[in-house]
Amino acid sequence: MHLIWLGGPLHGTAQLPASKSEANRALILQALAGGGNLGNLSDAHDTQLMRRLLAAAPGTDVLDAEDAGTVMRFLTAYLAVTNWRGRLVGTARMQERPIGVLVEALRQAGASINYLNNQGYPPLELAGFAATKEAEAPTELAVRGDISSQYISALLMVGPRLPGGLRLRLTGHVGSRPYIDMTVALMQLFGANYTAEGDTLTVRPSHYQPTDYTVESDWSAASYWYSLVALAPAGSEITLPGLRRESLQGDQAIAKMMTHFGVATTFLPDGIHLKQQPLAPQTEVLTLNFTDCPDLAQTVAVVAAALNRPVDLTGLESLRIKETDRIAALQTELAKFGGDLREVSEGRFRAESVGFAVNNQSIATYHDHRMAMAFAPLAMRGPLTMESPAVVKKSYPQYWVELAKSGFVISEAD
Repeated sequence: MHLIWLGGPLHGTAQLPASKSEANRALILQALAGGGNLGNLSDAHDTQLMRRLLAAAPGTDVLDAEDAGTVMRFLTAYLAVTNWRGRLVGTARMQERPIGVLVEALRQAGASINYLNNQGYPPLELAGFAATKEAEAPTELAVRGDISSQYISALLMVGPRLPGGLRLRLTGHVGSRPYIDMTVALMQLFGANYTAEGDTLTVRPSHYQPTDYTVESDWSAASYWYSLVALAPAGSEITLPGLRRESLQGDQAIAKMMTHFGVATTFLPDGIHLKQQPLAPQTEVLTLNFTDCPDLAQTVAVVAAALNRPVDLTGLESLRIKETDRIAALQTELAKFGGDLREVSEGRFRAESVGFAVNNQSIATYHDHRMAMAFAPLAMRGPLTMESPAVVKKSYPQYWVELAKSGFVISEAD
């Protein structure tokens, strides 16, 4: 599709999807609890896929997690402890995303899981669950803290169902901790008994209680509106309903990060208001760490290059194993505009530009919703073409509709 901004400041109100991170955790907990009402569930593909597969599991022996990482990882743990038997499959890209750490931990707890193709990767065959310990003794597992937090969250959520509960020790540096904190907060809301001593997390055996919960709007999706305000003409502002000052989502970090790119946040009784501010002079390269919020990295890299405000990004390790290799994808697409993302030292990537210009370049999306949404705001600076725009259905199906409502002219490309 073609995207064009006709000029003038950005104004109005934009609707966000519900957080799929919260929703997919809440759906697993609701299933383990056997009830409870969940409000504000998103129409995002990953959330609807999780709902369908949880509902279908009792009557089928093949479930397809498609390209959804949380669905594959959370379902693997859920299906294991509920003694489901069958095959859990996914797309070709999902078969390249590792799951061995989670499978090995579940095997130690008593799950029978086999790999159907390559060791350590989906698809999986689950063949039941047999406890390996007496009920009085917790299942003790140790996993690296720098792996995907989805593995850790998957284990924690099924912890109350394990004989004797779960004692999970995280080794080394712990990344994406806000996602772990989100998981624990929701578990406790549903009645879990959880304690932590340093990086040893203990979940006692118990029954989750049916609980009503309203899912917050998605801060990851809000990040693209921060980008739009930053790149828009002077005087731009936007209101985003449904976000909370006291949020469980680590991606709320975007509010502080974007102050460096001229966007101020005001919290409202139900949501936030974003307003463009004059950019302060930049005297040195800014450093931002994305260990706890990797889904914000693409947004910030694109904005930094477009505004020519050099920034060093660290904590990007997990970006290599997302829907695509997001570092490589960013490097390729930014180069089309005169932007640059290069590794300046081990684990440190600098985003900057040399004569950045938007002039109807075509953006490849790599089957990755966040590539599409992170690059679309560049249309504030000139016309561009987006390849495979439907990828946004994964987390923000109404993204293009909301952009059109805000004043973008969107048309189908020839």
